[in-house]
Amino acid sequence: MIDLHTHSSRSDGTDAPADLLAQAAEAGLTTLAITDHDTTVGWDEAAEAAQRHGVELVRGAELSTRHRGRTVHLLAYLFDPADVTLGEEMRRMREDRVPRLQRIVEHMAADGVAVTWEDVLAQVADGETSLGRPHLADALVANGIATDRNEVFARWLHNGSAYYEPHYAIDTAEAVRLVRAAGGVPVVAHPFATQRQRSLGADDVATLVDAGLVGIEADHRDHDDDGRIFARRLAAEHDLVVTGSSDFHGDGKDNRLGENTTSPESLERIVAASSGTIPVLH
Repeated sequence: MIDLHTHSSRSDGTDAPADLLAQAAEAGLTTLAITDHDTTVGWDEAAEAAQRHGVELVRGAELSTRHRGRTVHLLAYLFDPADVTLGEEMRRMREDRVPRLQRIVEHMAADGVAVTWEDVLAQVADGETSLGRPHLADALVANGIATDRNEVFARWLHNGSAYYEPHYAIDTAEAVRLVRAAGGVPVVAHPFATQRQRSLGADDVATLVDAGLVGIEADHRDHDDDGRIFARRLAAEHDLVVTGSSDFHGDGKDNRLGENTTSPESLERIVAASSGTIPVLH
C-alpha cells in the first residue's frame, strides 16, 4: 500500500512527522510520502521514523502555484532540498502566508467574528513553518464558533469567500521546471477537484507536460468518477505517471491514510525519474 500525499504538523496536518509514520505502519502502508506545504522542515524527523517503523519514505512537498489565474497544487517528490532556487521560492511562499493570514483575521474581526491573531498563533505547533487558513479554521473551532475545519471553509474561507485573500504563488509551469532542475519529480495534485477550485483542462495539462510534468494525481477523494477517468485519459495521452493518495491531514480533515493508493509500478517510475534524493528504505 503506497500513499503519496500526506501532511504533518510541519504544515497544516495535526500529527508530527514521526507520529505520521507510526500511523502509516499501523495502517499497513508500505510506502508513505510526506508532502508538507512549501517546506522540507520535517524531512529529517520523518526519515528517522521511517527507519524505526520500517515504512519506506518518499520525501516531498506540496507547492502553492498559480496557472492562468487558478490555484494549482503541485506535488514535488525526491528533489534536492539544498537546491537554492527552488528553496528560495518555497521560502517566499511560506513567508507570504503570514501577512495574508493576518489580513483575513483583521477582516473577519472587523465583521464581528470573534478571532484574533493570537488565537491563530495558539494553533501553530512547535516546529511548524508553513502557516495557512487551516490554522485560522482551528482557531475558530477552538473559540466555539464552528464545529470543525470543514464548516469553517464552507462558511468563511473558501476561495470565493468575501474573506479570501491572494498570496504569493509561483507560476505552475515555472514550478514544474524548478522541481525538475532540482532533481525532483512534479505531479499535479487533484487537478479536477471542482468543489475546491476551477478545474484544469486538457490544454492546461498539456502546457505543464511541455514544462516537464511527470505525473497526475487521479485517485483523490475530491475527484468524482468523471475526474478520475479524465485524469487517466490525459495520463495515457501524455505518458504521465498516475498516482492515488489520501491527502491525509490527521484530525484536520476526514481523509484517512491509504483511502486511495498508488501502484508499485507508478512509484518505480517516480523513483526512476528523480535525481535529487532517494526514498528512505527503498
